[in-house]
Amino acid sequence: IAGLVKGASKGEGLGNKFLADIRSSDALIHVVRCFDDDNIVHVEGSVSPARDVETIDVELICADVELLQRRLDRCSKAAKAGNKADTAEAMVVSKLIDALSGGTNARDVELTEAEREIADGIPMLSAKPVLYAANMSEAGFRDFANNAYYNALVNLVGKSVFPVCAQVEAELAELDDSDRAEFFAELGIVESALGRLIRESYSRLGLISYFTAGKQEVRAWTITDGTKAPQAAGKIHTDFEKGFIRAEVVAYDDLFDGDSFRGMTAAKEKGLVRLEGKDYVVKDGDVVLFRFNV
Repeated sequence: IAGLVKGASKGEGLGNKFLADIRSSDALIHVVRCFDDDNIVHVEGSVSPARDVETIDVELICADVELLQRRLDRCSKAAKAGNKADTAEAMVVSKLIDALSGGTNARDVELTEAEREIADGIPMLSAKPVLYAANMSEAGFRDFANNAYYNALVNLVGKSVFPVCAQVEAELAELDDSDRAEFFAELGIVESALGRLIRESYSRLGLISYFTAGKQEVRAWTITDGTKAPQAAGKIHTDFEKGFIRAEVVAYDDLFDGDSFRGMTAAKEKGLVRLEGKDYVVKDGDVVLFRFNV
C-alpha cells in the first residue's frame, strides 16, 4: 500500500484509507527500502529500514488502540449488566490496550489460551503475521549477505526478512523461460524471490495447494494444511463434499519421470495413483480426481 507515512492514522498522507485496504488481509508483507538512489526520493529524506519499520508499526498500533478503546467502551457497558462474556472481553481488551500503548504489537502480547481466543476475534492490524521484503538494488541483491541495510533489518526483526530486488523481478517477468533460466544462472539463484515469498507466505498461514486437472483446465485450490479429502472437495463445490465417495490421488512429482511428463495414464500403470477415502489428509501438491454422487 503506497502512501503510508508517519501520522497516517491521524489523517496524514492517504490517511486511514490504507487501513480499509489491509484490515481484511490474513497477513502483511512489508516492503522495506534497502537501497540508495538519488533519483528516488524517500519521504523522510533518507534511507533507514529500522525507522521505516517502526513508522509502520506505530501507525498500525495507533489504529488498533483506537479500535480497542471503542471495543472496551462497549464491553464495559455490557459488563455492568452482569454479562460474563463481555466482562472477560473487557479484561482482555484492557490488557491489550496497555501493551499496545507501550509500543508492543498485538501479535507479541503474551496471552493465555482463553485470552488468545478472545483476542483472535478482534481484527487488529498489529496482530497479523508479517514478512519483511528487503528491497535492494541489483548490486546489493547479488551480495545481500554483506548489505548493511539488509543486515540492519535482520537484526531488528529476525528471520522474517526476505532479500528481493524489485528491479530484477520486473526484468524476470518480461523474459521467456529460456532467458529466465539463463538470468537465474547468472545471478546464482534457482527461482525468483517472488516465488519464495509466496511459498513462505503460504507456510506462515498454514496453507497448501492441491490440483485438479481436466481437458479444459488445470487448477490449483488453496486449503488449510490438515484438511481431509471431503472438505477439500467442498472447496470446489459443496455437492462434492456432501456426496463424496472417494478420491483418486497422485503426487505432482509422480506425474513426471525426470524432466519428462509421465501423465495420469502412465502414472496409473506404474501404480502411482491411489484411491483414498474420507479420512485422507490432502497433501501439498496432490493432483486429485474426486468421485461423488448426490
